[in-house]
Amino acid sequence: MNRSGLSAALAVTMTAVLATAPASADTGRIPCPARLPADATCYGGQDANGAFHAFAIPADWNGSLVVHAHGGPDLGAPTAERPAEDLDRWAVVVREGFALAGSSYRRGGYGTRMGAEDTENARKAFGQRFGRPRKTFLHGQSWGGNVAAKTIEIYDSYDAALLTSGVLAGGSRGYDYRVDLRVVYQYYCGNHPRRDEPQYPLWMGLRADSTMTGAGLRARLQECTGHQSPPAERSALQQRNLDDILAVTKVPESALASHLTFATFTFRDIVHHRLGGRNPFGNRGVRYTGSHDDEALNAGVERFSATPSAARDLSYDSDPTGAVSIPVITVHAIGDPTAFVEHETAYRASRVGAGTEGNLVQAFTSEDEHSALSDAEYATALRALVTWESTGRKPTPASIAADCPAADARYGTGCFFDPAYRPAPYSAQVRPRPGGTRWPAMTARQEWLWGRLGQVGIAP
Repeated sequence: MNRSGLSAALAVTMTAVLATAPASADTGRIPCPARLPADATCYGGQDANGAFHAFAIPADWNGSLVVHAHGGPDLGAPTAERPAEDLDRWAVVVREGFALAGSSYRRGGYGTRMGAEDTENARKAFGQRFGRPRKTFLHGQSWGGNVAAKTIEIYDSYDAALLTSGVLAGGSRGYDYRVDLRVVYQYYCGNHPRRDEPQYPLWMGLRADSTMTGAGLRARLQECTGHQSPPAERSALQQRNLDDILAVTKVPESALASHLTFATFTFRDIVHHRLGGRNPFGNRGVRYTGSHDDEALNAGVERFSATPSAARDLSYDSDPTGAVSIPVITVHAIGDPTAFVEHETAYRASRVGAGTEGNLVQAFTSEDEHSALSDAEYATALRALVTWESTGRKPTPASIAADCPAADARYGTGCFFDPAYRPAPYSAQVRPRPGGTRWPAMTARQEWLWGRLGQVGIAP
């Protein structure tokens, strides 16, 4: 069942369940999504902060729990359907015998530590309703990988963690390529904003009071590049604009619209709603190359430096310190068009800096996907994580790849692990910021001190 169909199927029941429930961790029965085993039992509720949660328990429950941190961030208000949809999407976890829990988060918009707290609250709500699980594992996907990476640094509630397709460079540099896209796009297209519209610095993404919609943004992208049209139907200028934007930013054409959407609406959320109008981004000193005229591009592209306090607060909220003592496995597609595989190099660097790389195994697949890899691969990685946690036998990329066919015998979705692959440095994909203001990544000790002072720039 697709997302919209699932939402419709669950909306009436969830509304009935929650209409009489106080804003607490109370949990009631809900219908299970279609992909779950027929004998599974599902539950939903809402916590005191307004975050919705949903749980699924298989009939053959092994006694352990996987808590899921979802990606995004979604910009709309939280709904009861969101965590129920995640039960459907990650049905492989339930089919492996685990209970599965997830949160909608308490609000839409950016906030990595907020997501971490709401994920932890979903774990607590499960324990209050069903008792303490035998083991508790954490899974984070996409931006949820960043949420999960912070969760296991903040809370000691988890025995091991699986991070898939994760945005693991953190917020302070994980969106630099979208900063580059935002300014390079405007240099070539000049329609976001148009010259006759109110102007604003591009680091805002969009001015706070703009009524632009996603459809309106896509129309401007089409107007400038013709990316939705067959190449033969594009004008010469559209084709050159498209070629230059893609070559300079290294963004895949298939993901161009989604990246520009993030660099517009999510940047607006980060700047205006989370940082009080302060700028956490910079591109001063970046040398852009790959266009038909690099000199003109570098002379004409908009430049700016981050406000130090904004860069500091975004770093505190989202950048991994690497201070993790539990086993962690990451899985990432080499051709991920959304969270580039080089995020894994950045994450390993944070673990090396913290001296915790011995608790990290990174596996890569030859897929070109972000949102959904093979179920057999997820099952294999989860099995490897459980074995590592329970026996102390650390897996390798080669052993994970060798074990995948056993899982694929059940799921039939294919095994695409590439145990020989090693990602390039983060700077090979995302242009480094050689100038301007950049808040250096905090150590775990610095984060602790900053938190004790109560100087958190992104409010929950």
